[in-house]
Amino acid sequence: MAGTVDPWWVIGSAAVALHGADGVEVGDVDVLSSERDASAVLARLGVADVGNEGTALFRSAVFGRWEGPLLTVEFMAGFRFCGADGWRAVWPVTREAVMVDGFAVFVPGRAELAAMLFGFGRPKDLARAKALSPSGDRVGRGGER
Repeated sequence: MAGTVDPWWVIGSAAVALHGADGVEVGDVDVLSSERDASAVLARLGVADVGNEGTALFRSAVFGRWEGPLLTVEFMAGFRFCGADGWRAVWPVTREAVMVDGFAVFVPGRAELAAMLFGFGRPKDLARAKALSPSGDRVGRGGER
């Protein structure tokens, strides 16, 4: 993410693990950024932008999957999910730095990340959200705009 201009975050299972939650299996790394930065990163990596293809649950204006590192990294911008009230844009309000091998990796705050995952509603996201809360309770809404 060197050279990016706008805020960016790791979300999903990798963010849950970076928060130190126990028992979380990380299958890939989801990076949420601005369209400008996501497009530039994908071009620099030589990764095709397949944004707007999406699924019934998730869509991104910019989306690309980099399969070069040990874990696949998915870059997304203009990210939306279809929740109980229809499509919602996701752009976190909170941003916390976690140091990994001397580099700052940014994640949404714990409560905001949990609320985002609860909103996604899939069983694996609900389990991840509960792993962020010591009591396993749902913590407020967040991560939407």
